[in-house]
Amino acid sequence: MTPEWLQLLTQWLGDNPGWLAAALFLVAFLESLAIAGIVIPGVAIIFAVAALAGKTGMPLFEALIWAGLGAIAGDLLSFGLGRMFQGRLHSIWPFSRYPSFVTKGERFFYRHGGKSVVIGRFVGPIRPVIPMVAGALLMPWRRFVLFNLLSAIGWAPVYILPGYLVGSALASDVRLPPHFYPILGISIAALTLVYLVIFRFQLGLGTEGRLYRLLARHMEGYSRAHRIWRLYSSQRPASNREFPLPSLILAVGAGSLFLVWAILTTATDLLTSADILTRDWFTALRNSLLDPAMIFFTLSGDMPVLVAGALIGAAVLGLRGYYAAAVHVLLALALAAGLIWAGKYGFGVHRPTLVNAPPDSGAFPSGHAAGITVLAGLLASFIARERPSARRWLVYLVFSFPMVLVGLSRVYLGVHWMTDVVGGVALGLAVCGLVRASYSRHDQVPLSLEPVAVTGLLAWLAFAGSYIALHWDNAIIAYRLASV
Repeated sequence: MTPEWLQLLTQWLGDNPGWLAAALFLVAFLESLAIAGIVIPGVAIIFAVAALAGKTGMPLFEALIWAGLGAIAGDLLSFGLGRMFQGRLHSIWPFSRYPSFVTKGERFFYRHGGKSVVIGRFVGPIRPVIPMVAGALLMPWRRFVLFNLLSAIGWAPVYILPGYLVGSALASDVRLPPHFYPILGISIAALTLVYLVIFRFQLGLGTEGRLYRLLARHMEGYSRAHRIWRLYSSQRPASNREFPLPSLILAVGAGSLFLVWAILTTATDLLTSADILTRDWFTALRNSLLDPAMIFFTLSGDMPVLVAGALIGAAVLGLRGYYAAAVHVLLALALAAGLIWAGKYGFGVHRPTLVNAPPDSGAFPSGHAAGITVLAGLLASFIARERPSARRWLVYLVFSFPMVLVGLSRVYLGVHWMTDVVGGVALGLAVCGLVRASYSRHDQVPLSLEPVAVTGLLAWLAFAGSYIALHWDNAIIAYRLASV
């Protein structure tokens, strides 16, 4: 597939924009399909088609949906092909000529299990191979479908947004602020580095990973770097020294994403159509059955509830003698509160005016989304640290549900834009990464909190329940649609 072919394709789609949705679906389908995804330069085509979608004014949400559906369909067909040809993958072209593709995919699948379906979407050559390998190795189809759907939700924005935003910028008269391009360049460079580190090195961030060993050997060659490496490394009994590489990667990646997102949200109109579409969709979705649940979630994310959780958590850690951990929880609370306040009053983004009594503070970033992300993220990191490495992802998955539910409740109730919630989550993850990396040098012994932790949890649940009950009636009135 030559550049001339791609140019002809984009020219034809530009003349026939009605086919853009089908093109997004088909390109994402082929890029995810076994065998075809190896031959077709899907990333370049997706960028070009997404840029056309943005340039022609196709709604962002529609572009994400069509691309996501194509990726899901491609992986499902690849999974079915794997089941059909199980035990004979190496005999099928092009794997008969390049058997290393299947070998690498099988090795990756054995190493990461079901997570490989999610991770594999972002890992270069093995991306279209993993679903087929999963089918050939008889992964349960229900589990595969779940991981397939979750990975498509993350894949579509990562691959569609860059091209879409470029196309939207080219088609608009938006005047970007002078600091946009330096911040954008630095942030994209940081995100590219994170991508290379995480996916191209296949998540080699643990002490046994290839990337980790490479960096450790490199650090040993420089005295100053070696001192930093040792200073921030935790050393548990009967274990090797562990540098907080995953936490630093999280801080850099989420912080860079927040900066880019903040500029696009507050200084341009490129995401306005997505915000309006999301607002209208959730407004149409509102009903008497969902409203109480969403009000419960949003009250659970109110600042008094989150602050109480952080203070009680710090008290529990302090009573057990983990003073450094307690200080870092309070540090995370102070840092998050300061950044949220600065963002709300610095950016001055207006909220949607849908409910009777919207909050009077700025909209961006969402304090609820950022706060619950910091609290749940830190709690998850403390719990996951005491679990085997292979099972930590389950802890993070469980603690991601409060983040999603609180964030969705803010958009559903009409007091935040979609971009506010995304910005809040990115800011919260950046704070979590920074604080966890700082704490690593004090992380020398396993945390043992029972039964004090149970008492602290019960105290926080009692406070949260009392707070929600006390504010429930006012919240029902405040979050009612103004037109109702």
